[in-house]
Amino acid sequence: MVILDGGLGRQLETNGAPFKQPEWSALALIEAPQMVRDVHDEFIEAGADVITTNTYAIVPFHIGEDRYEEQGAALLELAAKLARDAADAVPHQVHVAASIPPMFGSYLPEHFEIQGARRMMQQFRRHLAPVADIFIGETLGSVAEATTYLDVFADCAADLWLAVTLEDRDPVDGAPRLRSGEPLSELLLSIEGRRFDALLFNCSQPEVMNDGVCLGRAELEAFTAQHGAARPMIGAYANAFPLMDEEYEGSNTSVHQLRKDITPEAYLRYAETWVESGVDIIGGCCGITPAHIRLLADRLKSSPPLSMPDYA
Repeated sequence: MVILDGGLGRQLETNGAPFKQPEWSALALIEAPQMVRDVHDEFIEAGADVITTNTYAIVPFHIGEDRYEEQGAALLELAAKLARDAADAVPHQVHVAASIPPMFGSYLPEHFEIQGARRMMQQFRRHLAPVADIFIGETLGSVAEATTYLDVFADCAADLWLAVTLEDRDPVDGAPRLRSGEPLSELLLSIEGRRFDALLFNCSQPEVMNDGVCLGRAELEAFTAQHGAARPMIGAYANAFPLMDEEYEGSNTSVHQLRKDITPEAYLRYAETWVESGVDIIGGCCGITPAHIRLLADRLKSSPPLSMPDYA
């Protein structure tokens, strides 16, 4: 079992780092980068095998067009260094996953524009590649977002993980959908034959994750068995958000309250269900703390940490 870290942005807020909208987790990177390093250290100490760079909010949607043009490259490189230094500071192996966020805002697939996204993703790739053991496209909410990401990173040296977010408002049992409303089955058909090393489900409520895990694993196993290939890993890392209402504006206007019922023990119970369904990777998204990750690591890790080449 590979243990991913938890929600970096909300942990920054908990620790008292500069944190507000629209900058989200980028504000700490700009004003208090040591606090970003401290959160990486907390998740490593809790048992994470993989930590993600604090690059989720380094997009114009969060920091503005002018700041992105002037400071985007430097912020990406700073975030990369903070994560790499944290991983290299411990005697055991910890991998760095370079976070590639939705380029036009979380949960807003209708705003996606392919050419603009490709340009920004290429900048992320250029500045994060020197430290990345893994590239992870996170919270991608449509087939177009996912396939564009896979196209841009298809020949990268690092491992390639694809993390998509599932619709959790009025879900239909056994029929998971992306945030775009497109069936997950449509995405799985679209990515058949493309290069990716893991398919994950992230930044949705934990209640909907298992349907995605079950369908994703079944479809990937069927495809790889037919073609004699190894099945990509499957993963899940849910959030502790309440349901987003119809007025939600892509995490750009306010900081949402977190669910109080998603305690470490409650989250572990969800995670154990995902394990039964065959996941290889478990972590947490917004609101999932080092305490959550510590309990996951203590209870679920029964095999050595992830072993991959050192691309850095």
